[in-house]
Amino acid sequence: MSVVKKMLASVALSAAMIASPVMAQDNVRIALVAKALGIGFFEAAAKGAEEAAAEIGNVEIIYTGPTDTTAEGQIEVINSLIAQNVDAIAISANDTDALVPALKKAMNRGITVISWDSGVAPEGRQLHLAPSSNSLIGNMIIKLAADHLPEGGEVAVLSATTTSTNQNTWIDEMNKVMGDYPGIDVVATVYGDDLADKSYREATGLMQTYPDLDAIIAPTSVGIVAAAQAVVDAGKVGEVNVTGLGLPSEMAGAIESGASKSFAIWNPIDLGYSAATLAYELAANGVEAGPGAEIPMGRMGTLTLDENSEGAMADPFIYDETNIDEFKSIF
Repeated sequence: MSVVKKMLASVALSAAMIASPVMAQDNVRIALVAKALGIGFFEAAAKGAEEAAAEIGNVEIIYTGPTDTTAEGQIEVINSLIAQNVDAIAISANDTDALVPALKKAMNRGITVISWDSGVAPEGRQLHLAPSSNSLIGNMIIKLAADHLPEGGEVAVLSATTTSTNQNTWIDEMNKVMGDYPGIDVVATVYGDDLADKSYREATGLMQTYPDLDAIIAPTSVGIVAAAQAVVDAGKVGEVNVTGLGLPSEMAGAIESGASKSFAIWNPIDLGYSAATLAYELAANGVEAGPGAEIPMGRMGTLTLDENSEGAMADPFIYDETNIDEFKSIF
């Protein structure tokens, strides 16, 4: 082969490598971005992502996030990851729309972007992995309260932030099915910003403002623990039932004390595992996300995307005194 032909062959090979997904032998760097660091739910998800990395074999997980649950903090993290030229960003968003410009910038640099848990607007990501279907979660959180109020009663919602995508969607879905639970009256919705101290104060305020309150629904792993502690400290165990979405390891004490009769959650380990696996499929295997696409999630099966390129991982699971001991040591 002549020198010119060798040079042309080398150029063609280089071009093919640039146009291709991450080569199989490369170390694929996937950033798992939490709403904030120091939250048990996201730490469990990071464990699942590491399980996926070990299973796949050529993946490095970068677990990161801001110190508080703000869009500004996540934008700083995203810009840092762009500078590091990671292969994929999988993010649980603090704001649906505010992150879009930074994530668009990432995608323009060739970085795969997916959202999980709490979604990003479609123009800011390639797909969204919901832990469960929004309608099932919305029905579940009110059902958990209503099941223990056969005669009806007053319930209140303690959410995370006013802009939290998943929280707002679940509450909307809950409101759609309220007709199925006659006698249940939602008297207030308050926000603890996924901060333990503020959530505690908001729960205390609810019990003071509504002396006949029967249940507090907290679809947030931070808020539900804080609300349960507020009920214990107020001496209202047996009067106010705290329910919603939480981690078994963090809610075991509330189940044992009686502050919570039951709660639900998907397994965050599975969620982190699925997010990392999906990010790898897009970044390294050239899988394309789009309406109707079916993307493998390893041991979690297949994710089927809807018209908004969103898909659900699994149904929520109920934890109570019958199974809390089994799961509290797991996550």
